[in-house]
Amino acid sequence: MSGPADALVKALQAARESSIVVTTGAGISLASGIPTFRGQDPGAVWKRDVTELGTFRYFREDPAGSWRWYMSRFDLVFAAHPNPAHLALAALQTSQRAAGGRFLLITQNIDTLHEQAGSLDLVKVHGSAERVRCAREGCRLGAPNGSLARAEVDLDAFVRDPVVENLPRCPACGSLLRQHVLWFDECYDSHADYQWDRVCAAAADAELFIFVGTSFSVGVTELLVESALSRGKPVFSIDPHARAPIPGVIAVRAPSERLLPEVLRGLGISGRES
Repeated sequence: MSGPADALVKALQAARESSIVVTTGAGISLASGIPTFRGQDPGAVWKRDVTELGTFRYFREDPAGSWRWYMSRFDLVFAAHPNPAHLALAALQTSQRAAGGRFLLITQNIDTLHEQAGSLDLVKVHGSAERVRCAREGCRLGAPNGSLARAEVDLDAFVRDPVVENLPRCPACGSLLRQHVLWFDECYDSHADYQWDRVCAAAADAELFIFVGTSFSVGVTELLVESALSRGKPVFSIDPHARAPIPGVIAVRAPSERLLPEVLRGLGISGRES
């Protein structure tokens, strides 16, 4: 392994009985076929105006257009399978907990690849593609606490004819349903499922911070990095294009699906490869 990767192995060994926070972004799911947002891959979602489409304002203006856009993207999300990076993090979490340490996985991704890989202690800080919720705040199936499984919603009529009249509606109050995701004009504490309190607690407590496939462009990464560096804790960024965007962040320039299984081997941890 390279110098930064070897340093990561040593940092993980040193934190075996303490608290580790791993934060993943879209880059970890690229090898599973899901385009990134700000990445350099040809299908990067950020190449389109996602800051306009991924908003509550756009949903209010054109709810059918909002649903059409998300459903076209979710075709890739639901067809994807975990890659070796997801599997390695699940194995690392199991090993860390068996050693008496703590391991919190925070993902910015709305796919379910971490769950499929076997990760247990997981915060989906931007929501989940597998759930929807009522667009009316205060409804028992809406913010700040409610949602329902997407599988419970009949989308056939909208798929056949994606117009506003065929949009799915809340079974509790009849209002329109929306994606259960954090939109760009919403706040992290707008729904209990985003578990923002756990993120803040982890930021203040963890001894080692690892970021995988993230561009450090959202509030959750800013909070975690600032807390880590202010307390003198090691921070690693695993990304083939990592440039250590913040002084003090150790860049490991390698694809996570290759690097993380190597790290497991360096730690003597066995895990599923596929």
